[in-house]
Amino acid sequence: MKGFVAPLRLRSLAGGDASRKVTWLELFFDLIFVAAVSQVAEPLREQYSLMGLVRFTPLFVLIWWAWTGHAVFSTRFDTDDVVQRGLTLVQMFAVAAMAANAKDALDSRSSAGFAAAYAAVRFVLVAQYFRARQVPDARPLTTRYLVGHGSAALLWLASAVVPAPGRFWIWGLAFAIDLGTPWLAVPHSVKVPPDAAHLPERFGLFTLILLGESVVAVMQGMESQEDWTLAAATSAFLGMGISFLIWWWYFDGASGASEQPVRTQREAVRFHIWSYAHFPLYLGIVVAGVGVQRIVTAASRATLTATEATVLTGAIASVMLAMTAIGAASAGGRRNDSFGIMQNVALAAATLAIGLVGHFGSPVGLIVVIAALCLAQLGVSLAGAPSTGSLAHAAVAHHK
Repeated sequence: MKGFVAPLRLRSLAGGDASRKVTWLELFFDLIFVAAVSQVAEPLREQYSLMGLVRFTPLFVLIWWAWTGHAVFSTRFDTDDVVQRGLTLVQMFAVAAMAANAKDALDSRSSAGFAAAYAAVRFVLVAQYFRARQVPDARPLTTRYLVGHGSAALLWLASAVVPAPGRFWIWGLAFAIDLGTPWLAVPHSVKVPPDAAHLPERFGLFTLILLGESVVAVMQGMESQEDWTLAAATSAFLGMGISFLIWWWYFDGASGASEQPVRTQREAVRFHIWSYAHFPLYLGIVVAGVGVQRIVTAASRATLTATEATVLTGAIASVMLAMTAIGAASAGGRRNDSFGIMQNVALAAATLAIGLVGHFGSPVGLIVVIAALCLAQLGVSLAGAPSTGSLAHAAVAHHK
């Protein structure tokens, strides 16, 4: 820790390997968010349907956007004083309040509390950017973040006292402002870029944690089995295998955790596409994890509902399309491999189509098909990737 109140500076100017290391506080912060995601997804485990997905998605997107805001700030500015830690604690508490108000319907009083808690998270982020105004090169960028995120936070807070459906219209306007603010600051991102290695590391770690949650879901499905049948064992193995294939694709095939430098305005646009593409990836990982848990639990069932199949294959297709976009936008990805990208998109479309029109006699049949399509996606991506070296090898080379 650097003192009670320490001056902020740009991470890109901090120098040394210290500017690239994930701190213990950041790891703790990420775990709070993963716990919040698990809490928000709890009703989806009970109602794995299109309506359950509609309820889950807007709540998840706000949790993801709150995490992204803090991750970008902390990898853009170098500070770890008592004030920053205090603001981080307030954000963590507000995220916990969001999760505590996330189990009821969107038109309930709980959703109003969710919006108010999210507003608190954004007000803290505004305070952090206000502190960053002491960095001369950052003032044009921080001004836009203060105006954009500040006005959106006011709308989120106001929505808490407006009944549905008016509340939802305010949510839409507030989120449009929130989501669009970074794009308004693109011309100023070159002077104030996030750390090229630190931010991808944060995104990579968050991806790993969510995949870990999917593995936990598989284990919970295994625990529910009274008789360990061949179908149950096959479903559990392939469910874990799907998470493994997504991991492999993200880190090697899509180069998702490779360095993302922002040295020109064109690279700033590419960086924003790369970061925004993580939303459908994370959403798909969480929804697919819940679906795989249900399949493992129901492995001995004779039928699988059409709705469950559609939601699960839609989630996997979302992961596939997001991973394709991440790989194409990544600085270390496959931007010039048009044929490979078209193959990825075709496989994603086939995955979704199977859920819409396919009829499976048992849940294990669907998970076999999904695992085969994920394996095909990995093969296509590794064939077009600049390098297929392991993540561990890349990390060793990076720190040499």
